Amino acid sequence: MFDKMKIYNKLIKILDPALVKLDEPLSKHTSFKIGGPADILVIPRNEEELRKILKASREEKIIPYVIGNGTNLLVLDKGIRGVIIKIANNMNNIFFDGTRITAHAGVLLSALSKAAMGKGLTGLEFAGGIPGTVGGAVCMNAGAYGGEMKNVVVSVEAMDFNGGVKKYSKEEIRFGYRTSIFQKEKLIILKVCFELQKGSYNKIKKQMDKLSERRRKKQPLWEPNAGSTFKRPDGSYAGYLIEKAGLKGYQIGGAQVSKIHAGFIVNKGNATAKDVLLLIQHIQKTVEEKFGIKLVPEIKILGED
Repeated sequence: MFDKMKIYNKLIKILDPALVKLDEPLSKHTSFKIGGPADILVIPRNEEELRKILKASREEKIIPYVIGNGTNLLVLDKGIRGVIIKIANNMNNIFFDGTRITAHAGVLLSALSKAAMGKGLTGLEFAGGIPGTVGGAVCMNAGAYGGEMKNVVVSVEAMDFNGGVKKYSKEEIRFGYRTSIFQKEKLIILKVCFELQKGSYNKIKKQMDKLSERRRKKQPLWEPNAGSTFKRPDGSYAGYLIEKAGLKGYQIGGAQVSKIHAGFIVNKGNATAKDVLLLIQHIQKTVEEKFGIKLVPEIKILGED
């Protein structure tokens, strides 16, 4: 068992204390607005601060967990022990070089797609409404409306937990459906290089506006959620199966299968992580009984129950 105050006191000496938060409710850092406290939450501003956090954690024999903007995350009600590193808000610069864009991991995908549009670069229109960060999106090979990160990523620069930095080629990233090497190995994405194509600003904007309107009509954007709850099963769609199983609007505690899109679970205002877990289990059981298909969660579940 590590000494929470020892690592906290060490971190506030080597970083701006405002960036180091003790017993921080993770409900403040997830789009679900659910989750108990992190023992320590740290928000580095650059690679050097990240390296210092990792070094201090190693000295205390702590393996930190890294999150982005918390948009694909369910944190359990007792929270998370140890150190959580949030790569968002700060590490968010964007650089242009012809048709290539390099973005820090903390850049919001919505901001990146708008920046690309502003330069007349096409290829990221699909990402305009995905709420997460560049780092989180590449880690899980996020996608929507026929596009995926793997289609536009050229290379990724990542740091291992010893502070070493390496550039990974597209082949080394091993993209798959909602997965990549960064889900399987202890690596922290720092920067991502994208290759886009020259296009027409007006056409790009028209396409982004069209997809944005589709999202507004078909997704519960105004209610706290973590995006698509389940991965797409072979030959079908999770939302379709859940709706056909009669579960649209089904509610346990404060967690509800969205009445707008059955592929989403929403927080009706007072949901606990336990409510969400029970609802996930009920959906899986019902869909498997009716259709013989086992739905697999797409959202990441972290912490102590």
